[in-house]
Amino acid sequence: MTVQPKVTEQEARALAEESRETDWRKPSFAKELYLGRFRLDLVHPHPQPTPEAAAKAERFLGALREYCATIDGAVIEREAQIPDEYVKGLAGLGCFGIKIPESYGGLGLTQVAYNRALMLVGSVHPTLGVLLSAHQSIGVPEPLKLAGTPEQKEKFLPRCAKGAITAFLLTEPDVGSDPARLATAAVPTEDGEAYELDGVKLWTTNGVVAELVVVMARVPKSEGHRGGVTAFIVEMDSPGITVERRNAFMGLRGIENGVTRFHRVRVPKENVVGGEGKGLKIALATLNTGRLSIPSMCAGAGKWCLKIAREWSAERVQWGKPIAEHAAVANKISFIAATTYAMESVQELSGHMSDEGRNDIRIEAALAKLWASEMSCKVADELMQIRGGRGYETAASLAARGERAVGVEQLVRDLRINRIFEGSTEIMHLLIAREAVDAHLAAAGALADAEADLQAKAKAAAKASGFYAKWLPQLVAGRGQNPASFKEFGVLAPHLRYIERTSRKLARSTFYGMARWQAALEKRQGFLGRIVDIGAELFAMAAGCVRAEMQDSAAARELADVFCRQSRLRIEELFNALWDNTDDADHDVTAQVLDGRYTWLEEGVFDPSEGTGPWIADWRAGESTETSVARRILR
Repeated sequence: MTVQPKVTEQEARALAEESRETDWRKPSFAKELYLGRFRLDLVHPHPQPTPEAAAKAERFLGALREYCATIDGAVIEREAQIPDEYVKGLAGLGCFGIKIPESYGGLGLTQVAYNRALMLVGSVHPTLGVLLSAHQSIGVPEPLKLAGTPEQKEKFLPRCAKGAITAFLLTEPDVGSDPARLATAAVPTEDGEAYELDGVKLWTTNGVVAELVVVMARVPKSEGHRGGVTAFIVEMDSPGITVERRNAFMGLRGIENGVTRFHRVRVPKENVVGGEGKGLKIALATLNTGRLSIPSMCAGAGKWCLKIAREWSAERVQWGKPIAEHAAVANKISFIAATTYAMESVQELSGHMSDEGRNDIRIEAALAKLWASEMSCKVADELMQIRGGRGYETAASLAARGERAVGVEQLVRDLRINRIFEGSTEIMHLLIAREAVDAHLAAAGALADAEADLQAKAKAAAKASGFYAKWLPQLVAGRGQNPASFKEFGVLAPHLRYIERTSRKLARSTFYGMARWQAALEKRQGFLGRIVDIGAELFAMAAGCVRAEMQDSAAARELADVFCRQSRLRIEELFNALWDNTDDADHDVTAQVLDGRYTWLEEGVFDPSEGTGPWIADWRAGESTETSVARRILR
């Protein structure tokens, strides 16, 4: 079995810290929010596209809508594969080059237009959205845009725009969000002209049909080579590459996701992106924008849920009146409508901020992905409850007995992966928390370092006292306490005042946690997760309010108002749970579970999985013994 590098907790943390972007050259609305500063000027007035960009996007989206009307998502669901003609049709419209500049053969559209395209195709079948986003959000085009040379862009981007499907390969059988243990090796050849790749990559979305992939592999340190995790563009028809299997999942039944083996695959040195050892930094930068694809498809799912809830709840009669007139159902419909408005607001604001380029949106993109993936699952679950037994029944079964083919159960299955894709909720909590407390860690220095000695901590305490002496007084009072503040927002003004007050309360709570736990704060993941979630709700509230103000419509203000009321209730619960929770007890019980104290509780059932295989498959670097399942749709 190939063994991953032995890495200590400190080494893994050091690599993650080295890979993150530490400079803040541009302002960040969300970063300021976590510091207790409500910088409304960074998001209001709501960013807008130029008239030319908007018109160009509408022409494309109109053509895409016409084509989507000819696609049958039920075929993808039934056959668990996207028909080749669907892919060719999307390629013919330029869907594989939506954000690629026109100079390289792409459409040159904005992030907002791209988000709307994903929302549209994802509503036909989410696997279509995944196909396009895995190619364009995190596949070859985005890393090249960020760190590619002019020669690399000229060579690869025109192919990508025409429909050369691409993928991003990072995960391995025993490596997920801990890339310090990456085992795939890229060894420089003796002639110095190339690298030789060996290893196995797991869950390679688009990998089964990809022509080009970005592979993250470890270059050994040697003379003339700084080494480290490096990004390579690899031609998937290269000798030594085997797609060993096509994985199947609970949802996304048409996804082209596989296990890819590399054995002595020669990659020219010209295909290194960004330089040796820069791979993880490129990967993280790619995800900063790439994550925006998920809230787009989540918002699209919310729109469909609202439509189905409205039509069904008016049609279905119980106890003498439509179920929508019963309070229990009405509450759910209101939640779906208000949350969908907020999800689209978060998606639109984040996309426009990305296009505008005025702000650093690394936290905003992460918050959008985290919040929308969680809330869309709740929206779909509420729709299933409204539909009752029909929500649990498949669309095919409903159609077979003569009823409308409404695939609610499919939606629930398909949405669930978004809480795992491109950083699980738990990982996103840690990632965002690290950015949110960055100013505190910079000020506290050795106080936040468990390895620091007493002398270093004493020095750090003096430094921290200077920072907090200036910062803490700013959290005492603000515009949120002035009843006349934000009056230009009309009925939404109280919510803007709440955001301002609550951002200061959030910052104070973060400080209390820092003071209480110091270096141990990083282990208080329950506390940090709640801090992040409060900020996510505040961001969604702000997005909804500024969008409603831009739309200048009573209907939009009504939805924003109800959403903010619902969000405020969730925020207050999260604040209460910061200090009144079962985190310590949960930790103790888990330790006892792992120690075997409660194995008696597992008795009385049968585990059919026993004996079927190891938890993590044994894999070895070397030549494949399996037949490749790779296929090509476009050339």
